[in-house]
Amino acid sequence: MPSFDIVSKTEMPDVDNALANMTREMTQRYDFKGSNSKIERNEGVIVIHADDDLKLKQMHELLQGHLAKRGIEPGVVDYQAVEKAAGQSVRQNVLLRQGIDKELAKRIVKEVKGSKIKVQVAIQGDELRVTGKKRDDLQEVIQFVKGLDIEQPLQFENFRD
Repeated sequence: MPSFDIVSKTEMPDVDNALANMTREMTQRYDFKGSNSKIERNEGVIVIHADDDLKLKQMHELLQGHLAKRGIEPGVVDYQAVEKAAGQSVRQNVLLRQGIDKELAKRIVKEVKGSKIKVQVAIQGDELRVTGKKRDDLQEVIQFVKGLDIEQPLQFENFRD
């Protein structure tokens, strides 16, 4: 039976390279001279330390730009609430989405079943396995899922005949 997997992965070495480039650019920019702004990654969380809200906003733009240069889609980052730190400085956690959460997986399964395409969709941990009798049905599912309004980037891999 032909099958493929729907996954949502982010390559961490690419994220590390984007953060290193961003740090290098921040050391060279005039508006960041003498500031204590920095960015670091712990597992799947990026922590942004900024002097004030203006610098935080500038760091968001830098982060988006450097991630885009590395081919990482903007839907991967999930900005959390801004926390006040000492003085005017602020801190913000940015989650990197990995895998498909249960709610999104259930929504995709429901939408595919509602489309009346003759395939089976199974949730396997943080990814989905789509199987069908015909390769054309699977390609139709790929186009259907791409057309859904999902902000998290999805990849289609492991296509087997």
